[in-house]
Amino acid sequence: MPSPDAIKVCTPKSLPGADLFAAAKTAVEMNPANRPYVRPVTALLPAGTVTKEFISAMTTKYWKSGGVHLAVRFLDTDAADLKARIISHMNAWSPGANIKFSESRSNDAEVRIARTPGDGYWSYLGTDILHIAADQPTMNLDSFSMDTDESEYKRVVRHETGHTLGFPHEHLRREVVGNIDPKKAIRYFLEADGWSAATTKAQVLTPLEDSSLIATPTDTVSIMCYQLPGSIMRDGRPVPGGLDIDDQDRKFAQTLYPAKLVTATHPVAKVAAHAH
Repeated sequence: MPSPDAIKVCTPKSLPGADLFAAAKTAVEMNPANRPYVRPVTALLPAGTVTKEFISAMTTKYWKSGGVHLAVRFLDTDAADLKARIISHMNAWSPGANIKFSESRSNDAEVRIARTPGDGYWSYLGTDILHIAADQPTMNLDSFSMDTDESEYKRVVRHETGHTLGFPHEHLRREVVGNIDPKKAIRYFLEADGWSAATTKAQVLTPLEDSSLIATPTDTVSIMCYQLPGSIMRDGRPVPGGLDIDDQDRKFAQTLYPAKLVTATHPVAKVAAHAH
């Protein structure tokens, strides 16, 4: 059983395998920079390994570099104070960047938030949300309410919003994963979060392909990084993880989605809801 004192961590959602190719096509149409540069990788792989499924899995899911303006619909609450509080934390990514989340009751809202108890914290990654049925959530904030501590709003809502913006988990950098003892990690996450070995392998022990990353230094205090105890690390040193958006997170968001001056003749364009 999960430890009652364990920090509940995010388990990102992935699209079904049948949807991966279409989702990759959407991502590249939205932002050509999402197309993976696979030539150095493919040279090392056996013939026939590089399929469209392989390439799809390596495609990043960032939005248009011009900015991210997304509508947010809440599936299970009409409480104005709760909705405003959640959106305010989503917009914590906005300073210095062209990022904006706004509440909408429209069925066309790209982001749909549920708070289903027991379903954990998760979000689909970036442009993948465009492939989720309009009546289904793209993000879950398990049991969040006005009574939830402010520190959890910063840790969880801002983290899940990072995934919605297309940011993967920072602790899946190869140098971090390579320092994790797999047996100890599997035992730890089983006890702490009730995860199966397969879940731990997928969420903690499978590194991101270097070709799918935008070159930035590994940031172990990023809001997108899990806290990992020293007891599961080969060198015994814990990975601190992030409890809020840090300077490197913010600089990355500002670089990826740079702010523009809004003038009467050059307004900032809104990202199309379903441009694919």
